[in-house]
Amino acid sequence: MHKVLPALVLCICFHYNVCGQEFKITGSVVDASSTQPLEATTVYAESPKDSSLVAYTISDENGYFELEDRSLLKEFNLYFSFNGYKTLTMKVEVKPEIKLGAVQMEPQTQELQGVDVIGDRVPITVKKDTLEFNADSFKTRPDANVEDVLKRLPGVDVDSDGKITVNGKEVNQVLVNGQVFFSNDPKVATKSLPKEVIDKIQITDTKTKTQEFTGEEGDGENKTINLTIKKDKNKGVLGRISAGYGTDERYQLNGLLNHFNDTERVSFIASSNNINNSGFSFDEIYDMVGRTRGGYDGARESGLLNNFGNGITTSSNLGGSYANAEKGKYEVDGNYFFGYSDSFNDQKTNRENILPDGRFFTDSDSKFRGSSNSNRGSASLEFDIDKTLRVTLEPSMSVSRTDSYNQNTSVSYDEDGNLINRNNRTTRDDGFQRNFSNRFSIIKKLDTLGRFVSLRFSNNNNENRNASNLSSLREVFGNESEEQTLDQFSEVDNKRNNYEIQGEYRHPIAEKMFLDFEYEYSHDDRDNQKEVFDFNEEEGSYNLFNEELSSNFNFKNIQQTPSLGIRRNGEKLNFRIAAEYKFTELSNQDFLQNTSFSKSYENLLFNARMRYSFGKNKRFNARYRSNLNFPSVNQLQPVPNVSNPLNIVIGNPELSPAVSHNINFHYNDFNWKDRTGLYAYLNVDFQENKVSGISTTDENFLRTTRFTNIDGNYNGWAGFGYSKEVKKDSTITAKFNLRPGVSFGRQVSFSNGVRLEAESFDISPYLSTTINYRELVEFEPGYGITFNNTQYNLDNFEDVKFTAQNASLRTTIYWPKNVIWGNDIRYTYNGNVGQGFRKDAVFWNMSLGLEILNKKATVKVLAYDLLDQNINTRRTTGEDFIQDFQGTVLKRYFMGSFTYKFDQFGGAKPQGGGRFRRR
Repeated sequence: MHKVLPALVLCICFHYNVCGQEFKITGSVVDASSTQPLEATTVYAESPKDSSLVAYTISDENGYFELEDRSLLKEFNLYFSFNGYKTLTMKVEVKPEIKLGAVQMEPQTQELQGVDVIGDRVPITVKKDTLEFNADSFKTRPDANVEDVLKRLPGVDVDSDGKITVNGKEVNQVLVNGQVFFSNDPKVATKSLPKEVIDKIQITDTKTKTQEFTGEEGDGENKTINLTIKKDKNKGVLGRISAGYGTDERYQLNGLLNHFNDTERVSFIASSNNINNSGFSFDEIYDMVGRTRGGYDGARESGLLNNFGNGITTSSNLGGSYANAEKGKYEVDGNYFFGYSDSFNDQKTNRENILPDGRFFTDSDSKFRGSSNSNRGSASLEFDIDKTLRVTLEPSMSVSRTDSYNQNTSVSYDEDGNLINRNNRTTRDDGFQRNFSNRFSIIKKLDTLGRFVSLRFSNNNNENRNASNLSSLREVFGNESEEQTLDQFSEVDNKRNNYEIQGEYRHPIAEKMFLDFEYEYSHDDRDNQKEVFDFNEEEGSYNLFNEELSSNFNFKNIQQTPSLGIRRNGEKLNFRIAAEYKFTELSNQDFLQNTSFSKSYENLLFNARMRYSFGKNKRFNARYRSNLNFPSVNQLQPVPNVSNPLNIVIGNPELSPAVSHNINFHYNDFNWKDRTGLYAYLNVDFQENKVSGISTTDENFLRTTRFTNIDGNYNGWAGFGYSKEVKKDSTITAKFNLRPGVSFGRQVSFSNGVRLEAESFDISPYLSTTINYRELVEFEPGYGITFNNTQYNLDNFEDVKFTAQNASLRTTIYWPKNVIWGNDIRYTYNGNVGQGFRKDAVFWNMSLGLEILNKKATVKVLAYDLLDQNINTRRTTGEDFIQDFQGTVLKRYFMGSFTYKFDQFGGAKPQGGGRFRRR
């Protein structure tokens, strides 16, 4: 192997330097009649032989463009495309420098719009609020999925766990033909759908229902990707099935079936595995590997893996989805999922507890075993009564059961290593959760000037029941040694019913200027009933009612919020400033403890946002938001929680709501000529009256924690991202990413009457590269390092500094023909973790796949954690602690698998409906 790689590199360098003719085409695109520059005109070159894309660029705000590349062709067809104008075509001879001067484009006549066949091949189209890519214009391997083509798009970044960002903004949903595909999790669509069925990839700011219907732009906080299906693929069946079995009885089974019939889609998904996999990925290289590293689990984040607790999960899922639409009439979709899981996790923590006059140490070991099953269903029903009236209904319901066993041993030592206390406890829980939510909205356009009125009603009703056994032995050593035994049975029945109604009216006051009048009423009612029974040794049953630890609690939060805002919806400048006056009535009554209180609050809150566009590719956003944050029921209940006898927690019914002030700035710029992208961001959150802990620790290190409102807390993060794309003909493409960032904050609490402050400042630079040679070899190296620094306000306590590093290398080789060899290697280092915790590890996954049956099937062998070094270790700090953690992770296994694709398409009817829908 050490002889092959240098030869391969030499071959690449030779090809890169001597093959093909360099060329550079410059000019300016203008309107033929007015000579006004046409910004964001797509300029692209195609091969005359097969219409394959050679190069492309976008004109700047002055209409100027530079198209620079290298090609083996003697000549190519050059196209100019701008929305609303006739596509201009010219034949160009390839030579080092070509100056075209002013290129004039003529407007498209109304009757001819939409019939431009050449326009279907435009690689990029910049519209008012949408960036559209032609999927076929971006070369990938033949069996690529949507995620693979997204990685090729300028300004788009996909990390190793499938998270998608566009110019630094996270993509929070991926739609198919304008509709939800199974789940709001973007990875379900990007990992399961093949590129070959995708026509266009449309990227826009995520919009609310109101913004979608009124046609205004989104706020720009998140991005939405819409995938349109090709006309000849939009009627037929697309399916995938996969099965694998390996050492240590590891296995995975999963299947996906989609039936497309123009705007109608029916989909089914099923999976079962014991490797923490969500089951919706059919990647021929890197699927079936669980990807649990450093505490992250993408399957759990997707919501399709039904479990609680970390560790290793055996799960089974079955789901179905339906979507249909008729343009101008209705758009409906719905889904149902059943999930079952068994989980186990063994973990240990070493915690240094900070006191005003010293410190003590607590070592904990725990074993968790749990199972759960759930049924979940949701739907979205939109009906356009006419062009001015839309009615929307969005119900959702879930029912789940959980069963768990948790065993924990905690031991505390003083600074000299003397044993002070110890606790052994076991809990068994049997839970039931039920949730129903619904959102009903009506919006009516009153004219064409932007005037509208809307009414929204929503409800959220949930119930959480739990039966629990607690068995605990707490021992205190030293001069006043003692033992405390708890053997209790408790039943908890929590109910929460929340109802909201909101009305909005928008009134135009000038061109592009509007007034927004809103009123919202909210009624939140929570019932918390907890009955605790001690074990009666004489009768052998739990029948001794413990009134001190029991409660029958009702909490009401009623809010009325009138607001007034002014906004401007302009091409360049877009802003909204609003003030709301929030009337809040809180009431609390504990029928068992015979305590009650009621409070009223009035808060004037402001919200503002501004977006300024310097051109089609440069944008600056600023936002300020203030919100009320209410304490949880557990923080309000004045009832001791003894689930951890070493730290008894008691609520405070006198707590006030906290007020948060959030400030956010974001700037992004993509230079199409140089293929460079730049974004910068800053986010700071200041918190008034934050609910924080007040802890009292006695001489035996037994702690009691209560709550109060404290000022002085804040947190934030800032950074920038820079990307550079390099492409030379169809030989080598490279993408470089630099993403340095910082995070900072202050956490405040009280310990033994002394105010504790922990100020953190972390620096995290990250650099990555993707290099692809002729779609045969792909290298993806990356390196990141984090410098953590936490300062405490105690004179007798030193600052805490530690370093974490992460280096990765992902290689994929598509050679020889029909063979795919993948390697995913990561090195992690966690500095300053304590004894007994492994600091570093090399995590290496390797797979070798063979495509058979005319590439409809893949046989694969993979090795997970080849070196058997996978770890889940990390260090964290807080206002009164420093903690090292280590948990259960998947270890080395080998698996063989078989994947089969079955697709059948027919008909080439144009796709209708499919409005570009955002949630």
